[in-house]
Amino acid sequence: MTAPTSTSQRVLTWYATRPLLRAVLPGLLLVGLGALLFGAMLDAVQEQDDLSLFDRPVLEFLVGVRSGAVTAVLAALTFVTGPTVLPVIVLVACVLWGVVRREWWRPLLLAGAMIGSTLLSLAVKGLVARPRPPEETMFIPGSETTGSFPSGHTIGTATFLFVAGYLVASRHRTRRFVVGWLVGGLIGVAAVALSRLYLGYHFLTDVVAAAGLAVAVVGVITVIDRVHVTHGLPAGEPEPGWSPEPPPELTP
Repeated sequence: MTAPTSTSQRVLTWYATRPLLRAVLPGLLLVGLGALLFGAMLDAVQEQDDLSLFDRPVLEFLVGVRSGAVTAVLAALTFVTGPTVLPVIVLVACVLWGVVRREWWRPLLLAGAMIGSTLLSLAVKGLVARPRPPEETMFIPGSETTGSFPSGHTIGTATFLFVAGYLVASRHRTRRFVVGWLVGGLIGVAAVALSRLYLGYHFLTDVVAAAGLAVAVVGVITVIDRVHVTHGLPAGEPEPGWSPEPPPELTP
């Protein structure tokens, strides 16, 4: 006698038979999550409440505990992830990816994500026009003149790490790789965000808002990539890395 099918099993089966939904739903959820996080930070800044109440205390605390060694490390990190060096790193990474792997779809997506996140950051900075922290708190006073909200360094780093990680993980979806990508990405983004706060160039809400925008950008790239992959598959062939069944583990 056949066991009755549970509701969850029916939902999974229904979901598995709709490739377009499977392609766009994860990305749309990321876009929604990122938009909510960014919207909450924007509202806090405009209303001067919620998390923005911690902006000054966090800034003053980090400025007060600065030390020479930590400052040197974080200054180097903020330089590498800034508008001078990071675009060069992205360009080299995309070209090497295309040449070595002999493909251009994913490198172009990564480059497009970086360009899009930069333009988005600049547009929001101009619209919100939030002043930077006082010059006396900055590591190099007067070196930052654009709007404070959101943090360009944070959104650039988050976009690079998470989009690049997704583009690789979506084709090699093993538990070890996905966990390593997420943990490594979070640590990298947190380190850059900390450097911007520690050096006095941004407030707490600036870096959190930037992270929200980056999540939304990753969601858009996910939708574009999954729709592209789905449309390029022969009829009836499952999508790589997006099965309702648990993904196989690769032997180390």
